[in-house]
Amino acid sequence: MSWKQLTILFISTIVFLFSGNAIAQTDLNINNTNLIRLGGNVTVVEKQVVENAIAIGGSAIIQPNGRVTETAIAIGGNVILKQGARVDGDAYAIGGKVEQAEGATIGGSKDTFDDQYNERGLMGMHRNRNRFLPMYFFHASFRIFSAIVAAILGIILLRTAPSFLPNLAATIRKYPDQSALWGIGAMFTLIALNIFLALTLIGIPLIPLLSLIVSLTSLVGALGISLFIGQQVVKRDRQSNLQQFLIGLLIITLLALIPFIGGIVVFVASLLGLGSLLTWKFGKAQPPILE
Repeated sequence: MSWKQLTILFISTIVFLFSGNAIAQTDLNINNTNLIRLGGNVTVVEKQVVENAIAIGGSAIIQPNGRVTETAIAIGGNVILKQGARVDGDAYAIGGKVEQAEGATIGGSKDTFDDQYNERGLMGMHRNRNRFLPMYFFHASFRIFSAIVAAILGIILLRTAPSFLPNLAATIRKYPDQSALWGIGAMFTLIALNIFLALTLIGIPLIPLLSLIVSLTSLVGALGISLFIGQQVVKRDRQSNLQQFLIGLLIITLLALIPFIGGIVVFVASLLGLGSLLTWKFGKAQPPILE
């Protein structure tokens, strides 16, 4: 992959992220009965009646005299019932809490987990600038710890399956476009599955398990990205695959420690890593198997 291709891919990813945020600001109204929003709040306005109100990455807010006849769900936010609001069925808040104003009713059960989210579905501590440094050091520590785990896993793979990571690196080098498309497709599939599981209610406990599986798969794929970056920086005749992998991992980790930009770096590495793994295993065009 040339630097020009890397630049185009990076810019495309940024555009994709911003377009995704724009899409997330629009409610998806299915048959005028189900409100779903990704990355923001769902609001049942005054006197509106819907079957389900589901917010993924935000809060489900039922305004005064609004009514949800079945279920209100917030993943990464709160379920908030204003005065006179009604939820005839159950109310679930995963990563938040259920708030009932005076006169608001919930006909079924309500389950909560955590109370660290505000009405906008954001962690309250993010609103306090004085906590930026503690939060930064927390995330930096987590990413350094993740890099150590990734280094150990990468060393194990290079020792036990010497051709695995080189094949991933060869895939991203030969098929960068396919890898990006497979990664984006996998992410949209994950979102669709999460929505389906949330709608079925009984599938809600499977959401964390599904996310964990995708995260682990992305981590393994990102190890191939680390090797690929190391190969671009250091020539093979000078360093071994292990040394190239560690150098690439160090570069990604240092970039990931940069505030704001670090999150994008981790996202791109995970997206391409997952995409390269899927391209190698399921894509039609595959690089020669390295022994």
